[in-house]
Amino acid sequence: MSDQAAAGGSFRHVAWLYLTPGEHVAGIRAFAEAGLSAGEPVLIAVPAGRRSPAWDLSGEEAGARSVDTADLGRNPARLMPLVRAFASEHEGRRVRVVCELAWTGRSAPELDEVARYETMANLAFGAMSMTMLCPYDVAGLPSSAITVACGSHPRLRQGGSERDNREYRGPANVQVGSDPPLLVPSGARALSYQHDLRPVRALVASEAARAGLSSSRSTDLVIAASEVAANTLKHTRGAGLVRIWVTAREILCQFDDSGHITDPLAGYGRPAHDEPGGQGLWLVNQVCDLAEMRTSPRGTTIRLHMSLDAHPVGFADRLSVGLPRLSNGARSGST
Repeated sequence: MSDQAAAGGSFRHVAWLYLTPGEHVAGIRAFAEAGLSAGEPVLIAVPAGRRSPAWDLSGEEAGARSVDTADLGRNPARLMPLVRAFASEHEGRRVRVVCELAWTGRSAPELDEVARYETMANLAFGAMSMTMLCPYDVAGLPSSAITVACGSHPRLRQGGSERDNREYRGPANVQVGSDPPLLVPSGARALSYQHDLRPVRALVASEAARAGLSSSRSTDLVIAASEVAANTLKHTRGAGLVRIWVTAREILCQFDDSGHITDPLAGYGRPAHDEPGGQGLWLVNQVCDLAEMRTSPRGTTIRLHMSLDAHPVGFADRLSVGLPRLSNGARSGST
């Protein structure tokens, strides 16, 4: 892989469409070697099962580091603070990041949130001196995921060459209220709330226990649900509605209220402690396996996912990850 991605610009966001495992291994090694040779620290964020010994170059002394996105990136929003912290740690130097969040087997909602992360990365890292290479397995991923990836990256790498991406949709890619609605199955349990959070906590706790969610993860889900519902009470005048249901893979809680989240980066980083609001959505992303958000002047929907078979990861472990401060989740009438 040539070094075109590092030349010029501030944030260079590259979608890399590769075809074979061998191309994946060789391409990431070449990208990392070129960065280290230029004195650019490298972060390789890929699923642990796709790691290769060929990437163990000169170790952390040379500025190379790796992260397992199968764990941390299960909820893509959790990766952004770590990437930002890595860049801040090397302030004054250009950095390189391999960020692989889309892989075979991810659900449609997960791939939707990967696509949202890629779009938000253009906003969050736009002024940073960083080259981000995002691998996409053309042979294994749905064609829809490849199409969306091409729309969110200003640069495209394919077949050994890199070029400006004519399919990139630019800043217009962030369109308020343009997402399709999140539909709820008819059998979901529903509860309206307006003045008291205790019924919400009780409903979520009882349904989590009935679904077989572990004690620690049930607690995490109750905490997340409380944060979302509390923001309804704090920032809206009307009632909120929570609906909860269970599938073969996960338990889901969906909250609807009349608020509007105006910051597209809300939930993607931890706000400063002296900033008003924004902590709730950040916390939700730390404890939930996935959080989907749809917001417009008409109202906001937030859907929380907790896998029934995932290994618990303590909230303290989430807090130990780099926590840079992004813009806070300013909301007109809600979180």
